[in-house]
Amino acid sequence: MAHPQRIQPAPGQESVWDYPRPPRLEDVNKQIQIIFNGVEIANTRHAKRVLETSHPPVYYIPPSDIKMEYLVRTPNASFCEWKGRAGYYTIVVGDKQAENAAWFYPDPTPSFATVKDYVAFYAHVMDACYVDGEKVQPQPGNFYGGWITSDIVGPFKGVLGSWGW
Repeated sequence: MAHPQRIQPAPGQESVWDYPRPPRLEDVNKQIQIIFNGVEIANTRHAKRVLETSHPPVYYIPPSDIKMEYLVRTPNASFCEWKGRAGYYTIVVGDKQAENAAWFYPDPTPSFATVKDYVAFYAHVMDACYVDGEKVQPQPGNFYGGWITSDIVGPFKGVLGSWGW
């Protein structure tokens, strides 16, 4: 399948088509916030982001900056060729829950060792996720966990017809 036409980034923007494969891990000093059922469950300036060709960034938050009492470990697991085996959490706040809405790597590959136990969240099941006060748009489709902000341009993997990108 042919790759889509890369959108030219404006000044101050990044194109996901300039991100590497294999993916790159970066420290982030932007404020990352996550709201679920009206409760701020995460707030950090110590996140990391994974950048991979055609994907908006996935943000990983240190457990010390998450209200972990709202996260319940599930038996679900998946495997990433770059990061290793992932575990999952269901988010439970009050009477609302989102099953397998967050994931982490308890024993990541050496290249991603610094995200050990950091948690990433699917934006589409949270009330809101923010990067420096900007509400993110979830990556298209329910399989991927990237966060789209105004400084990121695509097209993004996850849209209809993008499986082979």
